Amino acid sequence: MEYSATTLNLASIVTHHARLAPQKEAIVWNDVRMTYGELEAMTNKVANALVEMGIKPGDKVALNCPNLPYFPIVYYGILKAGAVVVPICVLFTPREIEYHLRDSDAKAVFVFEGTPELPMGASTKTAFDEVETCEHLIVMTKDMMGASPIEGHKTLTQLIGMQPSEFEIHPTSPNDTCAILYTSGTTGQPKGAELTHLNLWSNIVTTYSIHLPVLDFTDGEQKTVLITLPLFHTTGQTVQMNTNIYAGNRVVLLPRFEPQATLDTMAKEKVNFWVGVPTMYWALLKFADETGYEVAEIAANMKVWNSGGAPMPVEVMKAFEAKFGVRILEGYGLSETSPLACFNHFERPSKPGTVGQAIFGVDVKCFDENDNEVPRGERGEVVIRGTNVMKGYYKRPEATAEAFKNGWFHSGDIGIMDEEGYLAIVDRKKDMILRGGYNIYPRELEEVILTHPAVSLCAVIGVPDEKMGEEVKAFVVLKEGHQLSDADFIDWCKGQFAANKYPRYVEFRDSLPIGGTGKIFKRALKEEAK
Repeated sequence: MEYSATTLNLASIVTHHARLAPQKEAIVWNDVRMTYGELEAMTNKVANALVEMGIKPGDKVALNCPNLPYFPIVYYGILKAGAVVVPICVLFTPREIEYHLRDSDAKAVFVFEGTPELPMGASTKTAFDEVETCEHLIVMTKDMMGASPIEGHKTLTQLIGMQPSEFEIHPTSPNDTCAILYTSGTTGQPKGAELTHLNLWSNIVTTYSIHLPVLDFTDGEQKTVLITLPLFHTTGQTVQMNTNIYAGNRVVLLPRFEPQATLDTMAKEKVNFWVGVPTMYWALLKFADETGYEVAEIAANMKVWNSGGAPMPVEVMKAFEAKFGVRILEGYGLSETSPLACFNHFERPSKPGTVGQAIFGVDVKCFDENDNEVPRGERGEVVIRGTNVMKGYYKRPEATAEAFKNGWFHSGDIGIMDEEGYLAIVDRKKDMILRGGYNIYPRELEEVILTHPAVSLCAVIGVPDEKMGEEVKAFVVLKEGHQLSDADFIDWCKGQFAANKYPRYVEFRDSLPIGGTGKIFKRALKEEAK
């Protein structure tokens, strides 16, 4: 008998709570209060529209949207139809969007119209016109009843207007791809991590069980999560949105992190759960200290403060915990691991400087260069296996085989595990820059910078920065007879890269240090930068 796993479709988490308590609030954004019943109806309309458009199970559908109610509506609608969601970074330029649409084989793309400062709609339209295989562009407007700002393309409202509010969820199997999240290796172009319904289900259930003492509503009271991390990012999707929809909680959305708006929303909505990267904690602490913001009520309501994306500086953690009277729980994971792999669990004391222990259903070890486990207390590459680990990189069998040597996913991160299984991340993938919790990969930038007509050679590294952790710096050798100012170079880069990627600093040199193998000796540049 063939196994069918209808209920394994991730979108069934919406349907389940719509059946149990359709009147409960699901999504909150400003004055928008969407119940589980309303979310169910809207996602069903999207699914029906996709089927009518000719989208089939397994087809890829891109989603370019900030933290607005549109995101979960379209996200779960895509999954209900059995299609694969491909979230796109809202900061991407047309060149970057085109690459993701083409590489993922997207048949359709949903895009928020954007703002003058963030022209997402225009950028996506430019990219869409270059990708022949992407057949549909649907616009999500600021005013739901407004006309499409992109001529010739329907708005989401027009698309779903007369669609039925009932839909039978497509039955997906455990190994069916649910989402493709793009990440980059230390070399080459971004790669799409194929996450299955089982990958995400297992990570959601485990994340929920870790937080069970504070996230369930068996006491009759719904809990509330605030999401300021972008929903196109794996942590915003899995640890916050999907886990809390699975729990039947309230999901409050903020499109952009800003210290006062974040604290005001925490107080107004009586938020119980929040995840931030260390730079966000630093910004909240700095704002509260400088303005005298009263945090007592926020601290009283908050049950869970989580940190991820980068190691939390111990001094920032101590100062924040003293100010807010809370315990910050750090975790670790990657897009390829859905994302959570390690966490400082409630049952055990936290160890500052570590990301905790492996979560349920996941094995984590540190290997040497020969894939042998190193003794506890020694450095090694962090390797992971479990139901959370992706099935591979989309259309990249060689990269997949390299990542899964000897049956373990090789993270490229360097860690130390102590005798109790607490993991400390002590180094990162070679050359990778971690800016405000975002991974930036120098080679991608270097290859584009080398297309500048005045540039002969370049090297990109991360330099220490108090606020962002690291900033992006380019060392550039100009072609003979050419001149270029710092400002002109950086302005050019702004047009090539997303706002979180472009170099903030540039240094023009006559030459760059070359190592014994003929490669640019970046270690010397990093030492100078220190």
